[in-house]
Amino acid sequence: MIASILEKPLQCIDRATLMRVTGRIVKVAGLTVSAEGLPLPVGAMAEIDIRHADTILAQVVGFQNNHTVLMPLCETNGIRPGQPVSSCPMMESVNVGHHLLGRVLNGLGVPIDNKGPILHELQYPVFADAPHALTRQPIEQPIATGIRAIDSMLTLGGGQRIGLFAGTGVGKSVLMGMITRHTSADVTVIALVGERGREVGDFMRKELGPDGMKRTVMVVSTSDESPVLRSRACFVATAVAEYFRDQGKNVLLLMDSVTRFAMAQRQIGLATGEPPATRGYPPSAFAMLPKMLERAGTNDHGSITGIYTVLTEGDDLNDPVADNVRGVLDGHVWLERKLANAGHYPAISILDSVSRIMVDVVSKEHLAAARAVRKVLATWLEIEDLVNIGAYVPGANIDFDIAVKMTPRIREFLTQDMRESGSFAETRDRLVQLHQDIEQVRSQLTPDTESSENGANG
Repeated sequence: MIASILEKPLQCIDRATLMRVTGRIVKVAGLTVSAEGLPLPVGAMAEIDIRHADTILAQVVGFQNNHTVLMPLCETNGIRPGQPVSSCPMMESVNVGHHLLGRVLNGLGVPIDNKGPILHELQYPVFADAPHALTRQPIEQPIATGIRAIDSMLTLGGGQRIGLFAGTGVGKSVLMGMITRHTSADVTVIALVGERGREVGDFMRKELGPDGMKRTVMVVSTSDESPVLRSRACFVATAVAEYFRDQGKNVLLLMDSVTRFAMAQRQIGLATGEPPATRGYPPSAFAMLPKMLERAGTNDHGSITGIYTVLTEGDDLNDPVADNVRGVLDGHVWLERKLANAGHYPAISILDSVSRIMVDVVSKEHLAAARAVRKVLATWLEIEDLVNIGAYVPGANIDFDIAVKMTPRIREFLTQDMRESGSFAETRDRLVQLHQDIEQVRSQLTPDTESSENGANG
């Protein structure tokens, strides 16, 4: 037990550069800076002394011609050959503790909310290993999101990782805010990566509010910041979530968005000379995705339920980043623009979404009801065009008749106002009732076989 609690702090010590290593700048090219005499590992942080007490932070991103390649966290203005650059051992970890709740951090784990310094209890490594496959506890308990469409039809388990896939302007951020306010998780960690600066404040005020912030830690790196800082913010948020998980908490980790994380990694890879592979993404961008995503999940103490938004290019669910992420996660929720345009919020396409853990965390009654509702939606998809043009003939097919009668009620159940919430038990009961109503309609439409036979005999 003690060994497992000390695992992360020991990783910090093991990964840290205990001696302060110093080198010299030899080259500046685009977004990168090359230094000699600086034997630091990839991911390590360094300080470039530009003049007097002014320094620029940079991260080691690779090596070339016996030189260490760094990418500064700000503009390269003021950097020139010969300037000293030295390691920053303390920047390879993030300070964590219960005092992080209600605070806003940047990509370095430093508070940016003007509320003063944070009292920390431990240090966790920014770049850590995922839990060993055999130490992961089975996912057996559902976790409520407060979203009826998800809790009923795409139920999540504590420790599951799922993606919210959508194009721009379909409602990902609003859905994230609803989940944050209504979730049953003990702690919420939110990473806003590559967002517009205006939206960060709006998200805090409109989506979270004072009550939501009390049990939330936010890690923010806006679109104008260095790709290194944007990428690092995702790992810092994951490290913070790992701390609360190790304290026995059920943590909800919301990350918006994985696509912008991959774009940051693309900038880093291309700047260091890595060849582009798929649609301009170098191999390292896809290699980093599972290293981050696999760190969520369960361990001996608690769980991290990861919800990651994925911004699809041209509403294409099969774009390279979306396809790669979908293969790593335990399910996906597809937000459809057609539903959003029709005023159906949240615009979740049930038929295009799946939760691979649902079968393990819900009752047989719940699962049967969800399958019955899904069947009705699939049937409606087959006949929708016929109904719209007036070519549908009632009585030809019982399943078609059920779809016509029940689809409006199902849609009403799946839509939800932004401020509307309900418990997991209430949502389950409403879904079961919906299933019973479907079966009642079926019995009403099914001809009475015995009466028909008697009539024929008479």
